[in-house]
Order: sequence, then structure tokens, then C-alpha cells
Amino acid sequence: MARGDGRLTHDLLPGEKGPQDACGVFGVWAPGEEVAKLTYFGLYALQHRGQESAGIATSNGEQLLVYKDMGLVSQVFDETALNALTGHIAIGHTRYSTTGSSTWENAQPTLGPTAGGTVALGHNGNLTNTAELVELVAERYGSRRRGELARGTTTDTALVTALLAGDPDHTLEATALEVLPRLRGAFCLVFMDENTLYAARDPHGVRPLVLGRLERGWVVASETAALDIVGASLVREVEPGELITIDADGLRSQRFAEATPTGCAFEYVYLARPDTTIAGRSVHAARLEMGRSLAREFPVEADLVIPVPESGTPAAIGYAAESGIRYAQGLTKNAYVGRTFIQPSQTLRQLGIRLKLNPLRDVIRGQRLVVVDDSIVRGNTQRALVRMLREAGAAEVHVRISSPPVKWPCFYGIDFASRAELIATGLSPEEIGRSIGADSLGYISLEGMVAATNQPTSQLCTACFTGKYPIELPTADRLGKNLLEQSELPLGAPEDGLATLVAATGGAGALDHP
Repeated sequence: MARGDGRLTHDLLPGEKGPQDACGVFGVWAPGEEVAKLTYFGLYALQHRGQESAGIATSNGEQLLVYKDMGLVSQVFDETALNALTGHIAIGHTRYSTTGSSTWENAQPTLGPTAGGTVALGHNGNLTNTAELVELVAERYGSRRRGELARGTTTDTALVTALLAGDPDHTLEATALEVLPRLRGAFCLVFMDENTLYAARDPHGVRPLVLGRLERGWVVASETAALDIVGASLVREVEPGELITIDADGLRSQRFAEATPTGCAFEYVYLARPDTTIAGRSVHAARLEMGRSLAREFPVEADLVIPVPESGTPAAIGYAAESGIRYAQGLTKNAYVGRTFIQPSQTLRQLGIRLKLNPLRDVIRGQRLVVVDDSIVRGNTQRALVRMLREAGAAEVHVRISSPPVKWPCFYGIDFASRAELIATGLSPEEIGRSIGADSLGYISLEGMVAATNQPTSQLCTACFTGKYPIELPTADRLGKNLLEQSELPLGAPEDGLATLVAATGGAGALDHP
């Protein structure tokens, strides 16, 4: 019997896919601390950024161990696994696939040989010059697949790991400073060898990455919420175009590219936790202000403002505060719903199975509702939601969305539906409102959303709303989630670049998956 993978779903409907999060990365350098357990709790705080697989690598100064598997952080690791991951350095990763399929081989951290030892690497983001990097790997190291690429890995992360192999004349740090400027797209990297922790962020700073201080060490993480959970104090953000190196000599910073900040606006709308701070702005405060802007831009006579939990909640509170309409919980959420592998029969479907949300009929009946959500992708979820609320007795249903219409795909680490599937591609807001069955529909303006972030327009990526991509994209044939799974790419037969590594407890799975 197939084991459930525990992946969470944002969907009301079976098979209906919403915007999938980027990945989460975490790293710690802390002699004398239980670094694997610190990393576990850090990943636990970043679980919302990816639910397909999770992994941790540690080093004791002599050897790297990696333990990873499919599923949620709490499913992958137990006390036995974490106790086996000893050392003073650790990196961790929780994944949603943006390049490469959702398979065990593509779980991270990746592992590879270097001229002086071993490197483990975790990546949040998505590279746009993957095809060019394939050619660079083949040019430098021959067409035979080495390391993770030899083991069936088809991610851009594995290509970066292969490029970090370097040569005997260069340290890993020197190699990284040569490789990083060649990467295009969005990337936040945490990587390590036997003695050193590294963190790097792309020159545009598309995805968040922060540096924190422990009493006896340092932490890097995708979000400030992960620092909070391990008791680390925020020092600052890792700067766009910066490589941070942490070892026994302390912390050093080097710049590998000039910074041209264009952080992802969708982090403020949906991706990041509300208790995270990005570029000095509280995500929760930004979402409250988006709700206030929505109320000013799209007022309506109504009795109640209700959120679509959880992502619509702060904006709904802001809408209620600005409009003076009473806020209420009209939908209750099953906090423990995961992905079910039990397919309901047609009869059960007709009964209206609702794993995710259920209406509070006593609250809704006879009321004119303002329903606040963060985004509309295909529209199927909102259509089902409006129908559910009407069946529960709502007199009117007015939908308000705290982001502009999503019309374009993201190539920087979010997996939206294809452009053809995005409902806003071919329909006006009025037509979308009619399509989902709402009495009215209002999207926040681009200007209102941007203003809520407290960031200059020039320093935000809004490509999914505007189609204006701040990082140049290659031609269509050199883009795509499964690009590295194409057989015609110039990577030939495998050559095991990890054969010299010893598989110990906790690391065996990284080399020979059972």
C-alpha cells in the first residue's frame, strides 16, 4: 500500500492547485549545540514554504551526513535520526518542486564532492539559466553525470552543487565566488563543507534570507520566524549579491555581484508567515494595510466581513477596521487536514465532502458577506466557496482579493498554474466575478498592494501581476520545471562522484535510498 506523503493542500477541491510556495532553507554554525535539532525546529517554522520533502545535513569537522525523505518535517525526522546527525554545522531544507519532479532523488540538501572534501547544499528559488549551466558543467567536468546528477537528480540545485566541485587550486569559498556570478534567476543558498557554513543571496534578493545570532553561534534562515523559534536574534538580512562565510575564525562577508533589489511582492501577499519581517516591514502589518486599501478601493454595503482562513485573515481584519463592517469568522478550518489518497466516489462527491473548510451557518444565514482572500488562480476554489456560502444561507457574497489579478507565471520560485489556466488571463474582473458566482468582485490595485509593503515600486518584483520580469528570461525552449529531465541535454552516462563517501547512520539514506 502506498504511504501518504503528508503534503498539505491549500485547496477546497480535490486536485485543485493553488500557488505553491517556494522552498525554505536554514543553516546553523554553533559548536556545542545540538545543531540537528535546532535545524529541525527551524524547518518546522518554515514548513509552509514546502511540504514535499525535507532534509538535514550535518558536519562534525571530518564527515558530512545527510538525512532526507519525502513528507513533512515531522514525518521525516524522529529522535533517533536527529541524534545520529551530530556535529557543529547543519543546513536544512523543506521543498516544494519548482525545478525537477517531486521525487526522493530531488529532495535536498544535495551532496557532492569538492577538491578538498564534500559540499552539501540547499536552495530556495529558481534559476533561469539552467540550460546554460548544464553546458557549463559538461564543459568543465565532462559530459558524464557526476555526484547527485549521476543518481537521478534533475534540479538546478544539483547543477550548482556540481559546479562547486572546483579544482585543487581553489578553496570552496573561492570556487563559490567564481560560480555565483554565473547564476541567473532567484536563489537563496545555504551550503557547507566539513568546517564552514555559507549563505548566498541572488543580486535581486527575490526571496528573503536573514542572518541571526545565537549565544554560541550563527543562524541563517529564509524567514525571521525561523530565527524566533530557535531563540536567535535578528542581526540583518543577507544582502542581495552577498556571500557570507562562517567558520572558527568568525563571520566574513564578500560581495559577488552588485545589488539591484527586487524582492517578491507575493511574499507579502501570501508566501511568508504573518509573523515574519521582510525588508523591515511586518508581513502581518502589510496584509492589514492591504485589507484597508481594499475597503477604500472597493466599498460595499454589507453586514459581515469574513476571511478565507488562514491567508485571508489579516486582510479581512484590515477591511473590517477601515469599512466599519463587523468582522466575523464565517468559515471554520480543519487544522489537521493533509493530503488524502482516498478518492471519493461520485456519490460521496455529490454529498459535498469538505475536508478543508466548513461554513458556520448560524453566522452566515441571511447576512450580506464580504469574503476576503489573498488571490485567485483558476477560480475553481472561489466558485466552490461562493456556492457553499449561498447554500449556508448567505444573502449576498461580495469577494475581495488582497492582490491584483494573477496573469503571468513566475520563473523565480513560485509554481502557479500555467498562463492558459489563470482565470485572469482571458477575463475582466467583472467577468471573473460572474464566473465564480459572486455578487461583486474587487481586486486591490497594484499601487495599493505595493504601498502596503512600504517598499519602493522599483524594489519589488510584480511580474505575476504585470508580466514585467526584472531578471531576463531565456527563450521558451530553455525554460521549464522539467528541463533537466530531457534526455538530449549534454549530460551523458553516470559516473559516481560520491563513491568515496562513507554511509553512516543518518547518512545512508542519502546515498542508497531503501
